[in-house]
Amino acid sequence: MMTSHGVRAERAVPLAGTPSFVPLRAVVQHRRVHVASSDHRRAADLLIAATDSRVPCAPIRTLLPEADIDDAYEIQQLSVGAHLARSTDNRVIGRKIGLTSEAVQRQMGVDRPDFGVLMADMAFGDSEPIPFGRLLQPRVEAEVAFVLGRDLDRLPVTAADVMVATELVVAAIEVVDSRIRDWDIAIVDTVADNASSGLFVLGGAPRSLRDVDLRSVQMQVTCDDEVVSSGAGAACLGHPINAVVWLANEVARRGAPLRAGEVVLSGSLGPLVPVKPGRTYEATLAGLGDVRAVFTDARD
Repeated sequence: MMTSHGVRAERAVPLAGTPSFVPLRAVVQHRRVHVASSDHRRAADLLIAATDSRVPCAPIRTLLPEADIDDAYEIQQLSVGAHLARSTDNRVIGRKIGLTSEAVQRQMGVDRPDFGVLMADMAFGDSEPIPFGRLLQPRVEAEVAFVLGRDLDRLPVTAADVMVATELVVAAIEVVDSRIRDWDIAIVDTVADNASSGLFVLGGAPRSLRDVDLRSVQMQVTCDDEVVSSGAGAACLGHPINAVVWLANEVARRGAPLRAGEVVLSGSLGPLVPVKPGRTYEATLAGLGDVRAVFTDARD
């Protein structure tokens, strides 16, 4: 893997599948942070302002040059908490894993996976129109989504635990987006920015994990009948299950384990594709079916 070229609330976050809340402070209880909490808030406010104005901001690493990945997760929690606080109808419904493919790491200039939070207002159905104007610098990537039927809260989490806990898998498109100007990100920037999350689309043909060999899944993304990205399950940390194992251990150690009912986007199977307004992007995952992300015109 290549070396990175440069890139974290006192609010409770509701987890999918449970009526209880997990305090954000619990998520970061063991972490060593290198910058003051007021600076975390300042960085989170910058990302929130970029979301509201649809004008990307400068990299977080330029604002907080001493920040490390734990600081970045602190900032992420603050911005997610602020977003959730805006609507009583919104909630956390899962997590996403980013930067699982060497091709994407190379494309983004980072050298390790990261994770973010999925919220209900980020979810779109197959072929449901996605307002392009809601996004800043969107790109699409095809993934395998896992829907959990059991909690993954006992450390260490193993591949067998993930297989037993998985209710179903389904083809997905993640629409990644960056509040950072020109996608000028290193690991601190993307983590702070909720792992460059935007929106996501789940396909409508779920499968049992036992019915598909995820490592061998072949993927293509097309736009206007042109293949714009391709890859395979093996590109996702060797196997998409490996990615979910990584995530389950990482979030459990940080005090917020994966719960039954959560959606987990396991990571890209190939290179990201910049989105053009008014276009439809269709991902085909052999054995898992198709899924489409349909974008409106920029003026809509």
